[in-house]
Amino acid sequence: MKAILTSSLGGSVKADGRRIPIPLMGENGQLDKIKAFWRENPKILLISASPDDYGRNDGMINCLRESFHMSGLPFSFFGMCDARTEEMIERLDEMDVILLTGGHVPTQNIFLRRIGLKERLRRYEGLVIAWSAGSMNCAEIVYAGPESEGEAIDPGYQRWISGLGLTKVNILPHFQHIKDDILDGFRVIEDITYADSIGHEILALNDGSYIVVENGTETLYGEAYSIKDGCRKQICRNGESILLKSR
Repeated sequence: MKAILTSSLGGSVKADGRRIPIPLMGENGQLDKIKAFWRENPKILLISASPDDYGRNDGMINCLRESFHMSGLPFSFFGMCDARTEEMIERLDEMDVILLTGGHVPTQNIFLRRIGLKERLRRYEGLVIAWSAGSMNCAEIVYAGPESEGEAIDPGYQRWISGLGLTKVNILPHFQHIKDDILDGFRVIEDITYADSIGHEILALNDGSYIVVENGTETLYGEAYSIKDGCRKQICRNGESILLKSR
């Protein structure tokens, strides 16, 4: 199995309140890397992060179908696994590409556990492409930092949960957008993430940055920052790559 864990896949822009398909993001060779792993006319299964939000799911898959064609990524099948179509997970071994979408990390995590994805991926030999929450949930132990109103002040909110185990890296996506955000009166990075990084390393990725997991190695491409023990430092720049793990 190979995996591409991105901050953002791209593929759409919002115009007049609706999503318009565009080619997938190509920064730091992201689209080229996907093409390098692409099989001829693969079967694709999109696994939703919001299994009960059918309108969002239908809009996403329709947009991505167009976007993949625009990006030079032909396919023979593009299906959806959400609450309406959970039985699609039984066809996982037929699929060449699994897409794990963005969304609310804990909500997606519950659905992934419900369909037994971690156990099913142990024998999977295709390509996993994940973005945002999907990338976060690929970790062995997921950092599910507060993101919705009320979560930062909820003493029962779980910030560390069990994930898919494709990597030990904890990804914090969309760093360029969230670095100045305020949630429940707290600064998302300085007050929340720094405190949660005591004893942990969290990799903050800008959109256009991603990690490739292949043959026991993990390589980071593009601008990224290590947040550990309350400190932040840049570890990679756009146009560069670094090896995070080797076999």
